[in-house]
Amino acid sequence: MSTSERPTILRRAPESYSAASKWLHWLTAACIFFLIPSGLSLEHLPEGVIQNTFYDLHRSFGFVVLCLAILRVGVRLYYGAPAAYAGLTPFERIASQAAHMALYVLIFVTPMLGWAATSAYPVTVSVFWLFNLPMIAPANEDLFKTLILGHKIAAFTMAGVLAAHIGGALMHGFIKRDGVLARMLPDGFMQPRN
Repeated sequence: MSTSERPTILRRAPESYSAASKWLHWLTAACIFFLIPSGLSLEHLPEGVIQNTFYDLHRSFGFVVLCLAILRVGVRLYYGAPAAYAGLTPFERIASQAAHMALYVLIFVTPMLGWAATSAYPVTVSVFWLFNLPMIAPANEDLFKTLILGHKIAAFTMAGVLAAHIGGALMHGFIKRDGVLARMLPDGFMQPRN
């Protein structure tokens, strides 16, 4: 049978996100809800054990987000994602696509910039005191300053995009009640208004 004669198997887009996608989404969110406030407070903590512990936790959870991001892409490629909700306005569709794309990019870029900045500082990243990550940038003060600025810009951008994402999700879940939010929640958790 030639390539042109093989039957094509088309997978229909799922109506909801897979259980794996939902778990990864909420685990990533939980980590980010720790990372943003901890990142803002790191420089304001008293130097010593407390500050060092929070830096270690911040770096560790950043690495977890990077690992979850890799898993999320794999799960999305394997299970797919539901098509955009048909009832979205053109603005909502564009905003939703832009926010999702930005968040996927930022959950890779932000931790990578943080890891590279830490390497350039140079400080070893110890993941929950279990193992150390390799250095991915040469020790260089100017490089550190550039990378940490990029990390901060990416983190603030992520916070802004997340605020819009959460606002949109809450609008769909509690004002429009159209089922958009329910697609990322456990099955049967929130029913759309009929």
